[in-house]
Amino acid sequence: MQKITGSFVAIVTPFNKDGSVDFVAFRELLKFQEDNGTAAILIMGSTGETSMLSAEEKKKVIVETAKMKTAKMPLFYGCTGNNTETTIENVRFAKDNGADGAILAAPAYICAPEADIEGYFLDVADATDLPLGIYNNPPRVKSDLHWDNLLRIFKHPNYVIHKESTTRVGQVAQVLAARPDVSVMCCDSPNLGLVVPTMSLGGHGTANMTGNIAPAELVAISRPWNGDEGAAAFKEAYLGLLPMLHYTYSAINPVAVKSLMKAVGLPVGELRKPLRGLEGEALAKGVRIVQELELDRKYGFKIAPLSAVAA
Repeated sequence: MQKITGSFVAIVTPFNKDGSVDFVAFRELLKFQEDNGTAAILIMGSTGETSMLSAEEKKKVIVETAKMKTAKMPLFYGCTGNNTETTIENVRFAKDNGADGAILAAPAYICAPEADIEGYFLDVADATDLPLGIYNNPPRVKSDLHWDNLLRIFKHPNYVIHKESTTRVGQVAQVLAARPDVSVMCCDSPNLGLVVPTMSLGGHGTANMTGNIAPAELVAISRPWNGDEGAAAFKEAYLGLLPMLHYTYSAINPVAVKSLMKAVGLPVGELRKPLRGLEGEALAKGVRIVQELELDRKYGFKIAPLSAVAA
């Protein structure tokens, strides 16, 4: 598979009023991303509220959204199960139903040792030829892989993407220095602080969720650097986007970004309970950032008066 570079957006899962997955909205959201230059999409990541989808819903999401894919924008799916065998089953189902790839994290809650998680990633890769990616995300799953673990895993030809979500710049540097044949990406959270060092050290892009509402802006900060000109363009784009990055990470993912998407007229529906959307001043703050960055004009967002949003 051709190496993915640029903006890899973890997309939200849109819901109908009755709580079911809204596939009409899914098609609209995917087109919004493709029209604005997004390189690839992750469906059913943490941004997609995947842990609150049933097994049947997950299968239907794969089957239906895979029908929407184009050659221009690959669709990856979050396929992490609660154990190795379930993860393998999920990956095989995704492949059989048209997925371009799968992203895997360590199974949550079990807090497995690093050696066991390394074995897990290799066992899954041995069971499929679907392109795979690793999401090293200890804040969500506790298990945390050292760069030695990662580099051994990346010798497996099925791994094509690495997303780092720690605060360790040194870890990203060690992975990039070893030049594994994978796309090295990082989370777009400004609190983790990985975007600037990852891109400056030769990273291939960001695996982000702010691209849900500002897709072209994430394309700009996720473009691999090309000399001093690339660095200068990145600096201007990143500093300008900081207010939005801080806002989308002001609440647990995806509460802020999905609430804001709904407020600007994107077809996302409600968050699945027990999560609740932002209201009042917390939501109005995000709308003001959209207006200050002129994203409403750029994307044709339909925003109610701020007095109504903040009520």
